[in-house]
Amino acid sequence: MGKTIIVTGGAGFIGGNFVYYMLNKYPDYKIICVDCLTYAGNLSTLKEALKNPNFRFEKLNICDKTGVKKLFEEVKPDIVVNFAAESHVDRSIEGPEVFVDTNIKGTQTLMEVCRELNIPRYHQVSTDEVYGDLPLDRPDLFFTETTPIHASSPYSASKASADLLVLAYCRTYKFPATISRCSNNYGPYHFPEKLIPLMIINALADKPLPVYGDGLNVRDWLYVEDHCKAIDLIIHNGKIGEVYNIGGHNEMANIDIVKLILKKLDKPESLITFVEDRKGHDRRYAIDPTKIHEELGWLPETKFADGIEKTIDWYLNHKDWWQEIISGEYQNYYEKMYGGK
Repeated sequence: MGKTIIVTGGAGFIGGNFVYYMLNKYPDYKIICVDCLTYAGNLSTLKEALKNPNFRFEKLNICDKTGVKKLFEEVKPDIVVNFAAESHVDRSIEGPEVFVDTNIKGTQTLMEVCRELNIPRYHQVSTDEVYGDLPLDRPDLFFTETTPIHASSPYSASKASADLLVLAYCRTYKFPATISRCSNNYGPYHFPEKLIPLMIINALADKPLPVYGDGLNVRDWLYVEDHCKAIDLIIHNGKIGEVYNIGGHNEMANIDIVKLILKKLDKPESLITFVEDRKGHDRRYAIDPTKIHEELGWLPETKFADGIEKTIDWYLNHKDWWQEIISGEYQNYYEKMYGGK
């Protein structure tokens, strides 16, 4: 029997990919996307989903308890998956307040409504950044689910706070929730200010490619579709109250990714420009996904060499999508779609 799933933040990068993944895999499921369309929420990402009769979009801020409760009472979701978050570290350094509002208060609002309405299942999408970082000279060290929280930025601190709230709700109220913490995602619909799409777009325009510090910061890269598959497994088969790490086993230094993109696009490395390092910049992230593999049978399927090829091709074939963002026009898409209705 088909389920009804509310996906918050579904007009964002990972949330949008998850919407498409679920619509394709479960044609009898109803998927309701909740997004307030801040700078990173792009309704045109969901252009194809909007044609699907089992998909519905609601412009709504997850901090708006009255609006959230009204919607949840109407659609009676079986599962709520919370992707909604302010997520760009640089923006959190410049203005932390909105990260507290969305990432902490928004999460609490969603859980409280779910608790009041006895929603059967809640899933919190988190990040490996809550663990802080690992030294570059210890490639044997990885984040596990028992690694202590050690957030470095206002962004990661707000996500860690939300995680602790979810776990507290699980213990205090027997709240039916799980948490996943993922490594850096890449793939289609990635917002252009993030590393990989920024480098692709700048290289195509022969613009300088800004690289923080020495470029040796290492990230564990996860192709977004692999992430969607992991969340699908967790919301259907995961154990309540548990945290699951989702990692790609694709560790790469930032500078190596930039050089790889330049090579794929046949652009010179002279476009690379080193810029002042980010405040509190984490050196290395690396996830051990043993738990989700042993309990749920998940493993990343996409090697970085294949995933980056697919990602570059997607940006080459979807210039309209990212050119609208760069021009700012994408923020008018909601009015085009819903204005006057």
